[in-house]
Amino acid sequence: MPEDYHHGVRVIEINEGIRPIRTIMTSVIGVVCTGPTADADMFPLNRPVLLTNVYDGIDKAGTDGTLPYVLDAIIDQDNPLVVVVRVEEGVDEATTRTNVIGGTVNGMKTGLHALTAAKAQVGVQPRILGAPGLDDEFVTAELAGIAQQTRSFVYASAWGAETKEDAIIYRDKFGQREVMIIWPDFISWDTNTNAVRNAWATARALGMRAKLDNEVGWHKTLSNVVVNGVTGLSKDIYFDLQDPNTDAGVLNAADVTTLINQKGFRFWGSRTCTADPLFAFENYVRTAQILADTMAEAHLWAIDKPMHPTLVKDIVEGVNAKMRDLVSNGYLIGGSAWYDESANTPTTLKAGKLYIDYDYTPVPPLENLLFKQRITDRHLLDFAAAVNS
Repeated sequence: MPEDYHHGVRVIEINEGIRPIRTIMTSVIGVVCTGPTADADMFPLNRPVLLTNVYDGIDKAGTDGTLPYVLDAIIDQDNPLVVVVRVEEGVDEATTRTNVIGGTVNGMKTGLHALTAAKAQVGVQPRILGAPGLDDEFVTAELAGIAQQTRSFVYASAWGAETKEDAIIYRDKFGQREVMIIWPDFISWDTNTNAVRNAWATARALGMRAKLDNEVGWHKTLSNVVVNGVTGLSKDIYFDLQDPNTDAGVLNAADVTTLINQKGFRFWGSRTCTADPLFAFENYVRTAQILADTMAEAHLWAIDKPMHPTLVKDIVEGVNAKMRDLVSNGYLIGGSAWYDESANTPTTLKAGKLYIDYDYTPVPPLENLLFKQRITDRHLLDFAAAVNS
């Protein structure tokens, strides 16, 4: 600190105190699509394109491939930020699959991998991933890996499943907490062909997830919300709210999210593909992802500052303030941060390492409601008094 002689006034700015923590953007969709007749300037091949208005994208999406149908499904639910990567439709299914999966060419990411370049290229990180109409087991396996890298969530179809048994067997191909398998599909009207067509449920799952994030919060699962723009199901799904021994019940028990028609068409099921009960629910996984990135990205300001006790106090108090905010707004049941002296030894502190612990309790979805019904005659004890009153 300069302490040279000065005849006058100096002001030394002290930038201490807790910093407000802003939650990361959670409702950004990332999709990979084909679109042979799409506007090549609007949707260049293998480049992430940010749509701030999905209607603008639909206008330039063409009439074939998956792109126009995916964007239409999303806009039926909401108008969120969407990162689109358009890939070339191959001469056969295998070539298209290779184009969708992509990789790195001359230092540039292609296909699904271009989604990992979105933050650098367009300034946002997609958190809701899918490739509707293209998401076979190979594509979904690649998407799962990308979701783990970017702390995102994948909605994928039970590709090729004709029966609920097929869907259950297909779901067993995946064990990642970042993946939800959905079966069957919806039905909607295709204005390009003037006919009814299968409408990929995964495309509407992407739009619904973004809508819920924006209107309710990431603590609410996809399940039991009316889906817009659909008129039927591609397969018959037997559902009874009070009976677990139905098509829907069997699928849910096997961690497959299905579709039902109950006062509107709805997704039914909240389970991921993991075997870990800590992350069995979709919202448990997303809560963990969002908290991790929120806490990390909010503390860039603290890196390389002198590690005085006041700095540590500011960090802990800032995290606790954010936890209180999330609890009061219903995103968490509880959460707190603390400094663990046993983890922060003189050796680790001297090396510039600081460990801050925090815990949290996500909001459980009410999946299984049980009423206990009893017949009793105790309400007849005052019968005479009621008659004579």
